[in-house]
Amino acid sequence: MEDESGRITVSGLAKTFGTVKAVDNLSFTVEPGTVTGFLGPNGAGKTTTLRCLLGLVTPNAGGSTIGGRPYNELHTPVTTVGALLEASSFHPARTARNHLRVYCTVSGIPSRRADEVLELVGLTSAANRKVKGFSMGMRQRLGLAAALLGDPQVLILDEPANGLDPEGIVWLRQFLRQLASQGRTILVSSHVLSEVEQTVDSIVIINNGRLVRQGTLAELSEHHGHAVLVRSPEAERLVAALDGQAEIDKLDDGALRITGPSTAEVGHVAFVERIELHELATERSDLEQIFFALTGDTGSVEHFGSVDGGAS
Repeated sequence: MEDESGRITVSGLAKTFGTVKAVDNLSFTVEPGTVTGFLGPNGAGKTTTLRCLLGLVTPNAGGSTIGGRPYNELHTPVTTVGALLEASSFHPARTARNHLRVYCTVSGIPSRRADEVLELVGLTSAANRKVKGFSMGMRQRLGLAAALLGDPQVLILDEPANGLDPEGIVWLRQFLRQLASQGRTILVSSHVLSEVEQTVDSIVIINNGRLVRQGTLAELSEHHGHAVLVRSPEAERLVAALDGQAEIDKLDDGALRITGPSTAEVGHVAFVERIELHELATERSDLEQIFFALTGDTGSVEHFGSVDGGAS
């Protein structure tokens, strides 16, 4: 391992293709022991960023490090970082086992490791099958197996849930959480926002190649805003007591969604006015709401505390 910390750092990264600015002064960090979701609309610059991280694309400015070193300065990249950028680069006539053994030979890894990673990703029964007969989901698992061959500290995965069935998605979620619990650093790009919300510890959102927001799910939800959900047999009295202090929506089931005051402030008003409450809860925005709100307005560029630098 080059650096046991395994931290991913992107600093002032910029890449232009002709007149297209794919990545624009992008900075963020990914900490060891976490699963970080890397999100953005199509064309936001996610794949270009990942390719820059892995030394496949040379940036015009800025740079990135993995465990404190640029990828091309890692002495043993295969044991430091594993990557899955696409699940189609397989020789169709090779079996899954032989595909991985070729990588083992090239990387100086014992061939027995091929069977170990096939077991890790649930492909042992398909080890002797030719890849041309694999479904998209099986190819994804095989690509993940290849990324794990060197038992790396860092994993960089681009749309790893693509093609997986619901059972496979649940398996992937649990698998990534297990890897993170071992202290590994996981950076995963995905469009499946509902699954990301159940899997990751933190989020990096980019748009037009620039950082929009970074933070934990709790930080994003708190910063983006919340509503207070109230149920009361005296709902009209509460509405009157809050008149002018809040935006109030009456839901179909009789509950009130109150935006503006905090949960404590609504509770205090109800206490002072002696209004009976059956429910008082904070209703936080889910990741999908946050994502569309942030990427729908590219003029606002903000980030949370631990980001080194930031888009400007």
